[in-house]
Amino acid sequence: MTADEHRATAGGTALGGGSRPHAVVVGGGLAGVTTALQLADSGVRVTLLEGRPRLGGLAFSFRRGELTVDNGQHVYLRCCTAYRWFLDRVEGARLAPVQPRLDVPVLDVGHPSGPRLGRLRRANLPVPLHLAASLATYPHLSLAERASVGRAALALKKLDPADPALDGIDFATWLGRHGQSPRTVEALWDLVGVATLNATAPHASMGLAAMVFKTGLLSEPGAADIGWAHVPLGELHDTLARKALDAAGVRTETRAKAERIERAEDGRWRVHTAGELLEADAVVLAVPQRETRELLPDGALDDPDRLLDIGTAPILNLHVVYDRKVLRRPFFAALGSPVQWVFDRTGSSGLTGGGQYLAVSQSAAQDDIDEPVAVLRERYLPELERLLPAARGAGIRDFFVTRERTATFAPTPGVGRLRPGARTHAPGLYLAGAWTATGWPATMEGAVRSGFSAAGAALSALGRRYDHPLQEAA
Repeated sequence: MTADEHRATAGGTALGGGSRPHAVVVGGGLAGVTTALQLADSGVRVTLLEGRPRLGGLAFSFRRGELTVDNGQHVYLRCCTAYRWFLDRVEGARLAPVQPRLDVPVLDVGHPSGPRLGRLRRANLPVPLHLAASLATYPHLSLAERASVGRAALALKKLDPADPALDGIDFATWLGRHGQSPRTVEALWDLVGVATLNATAPHASMGLAAMVFKTGLLSEPGAADIGWAHVPLGELHDTLARKALDAAGVRTETRAKAERIERAEDGRWRVHTAGELLEADAVVLAVPQRETRELLPDGALDDPDRLLDIGTAPILNLHVVYDRKVLRRPFFAALGSPVQWVFDRTGSSGLTGGGQYLAVSQSAAQDDIDEPVAVLRERYLPELERLLPAARGAGIRDFFVTRERTATFAPTPGVGRLRPGARTHAPGLYLAGAWTATGWPATMEGAVRSGFSAAGAALSALGRRYDHPLQEAA
């Protein structure tokens, strides 16, 4: 017996005769945690490996002095049924509630006649009437522009987001063909699209844009109601996720990076870490596309280098702690300013002393992602004062930046043909992650859905019954 074989047996991970099948999930983000929970709930013995010291992937928290800080502001919509399942599964739904009804304050400080506040709100009416009143009074568009939005929305409703032809064109081209002015794109379509797609309209696949807008705004009245964590993300995606994994019997190993996977002569899999060899009947790679490419054995995909053609897009978050309250609302979106979305994170961060902590979320941040903190401070603090008069003269207790240079996959035209499904050509090897072929952009929803797909494929091959958690996909 080799030393590696001894470690595998001693670690209790080698499958003996008559034992339950064993699966190794590589990656402890939302996709990996979801996969592990689904497999364990179906009676599979599961080991979850995560190279970081925490779970949660790119939706996590950290400590900075007295503050507990999210690396970035994450929201979801009522239509995100998979992520809502995840919150329920880890018993965290009450900690990340959805607003009773869509209500987005939109402040334009670039208007010639001075700042204007508009709102995107829904009524309790059938689609598309649920947004008609809000659109009719939206002050950031002219009457003609509002009418053009209605016509474009009706055209959008007829599209099939899964149509491969839509993946080949960009959102801006489609909007231009349907009479949308540059102002309409800025004040409405990109206002939503940049935050959900992490790309402006010229750089976004029409297929993904159609999916976002058709599902979020045109499927049912409450689909676009916004939810967000009222506690640090780490409490949901790490603390509660670990508790759920433990209760399901999953062995969770952090600071455990998979270095190599290989197929054994008996058809099972071997996963090598720095200190252990794990033997498994199924392996799920729930890591980013480049890391997946490094781990894939030969022949697992027809053209594995295509994974490297799936680009990435950055998100920048600016964190400002004022010495007083400067924002009365929980969040708002901005026009006429480089600022995109601003959230009040005072309560969730644990800030004391009467100040206020605001998080400024900047998607599609290619121009700013590598700028020094001093430059960003000089650029954005005056902008916040333009948007928030109460911030003028307020003291700055702290200003810092978090950068996710590869926050999401880039939703560029043509990306759909690059995204692989859950199954590979190698029996027992599966893929998960928001970058796989979920039909969604790179969101928490897409990550969880990919976990469903990977678990379902693995359980089918293992001869286990799988009941999809979402009724719509059952």
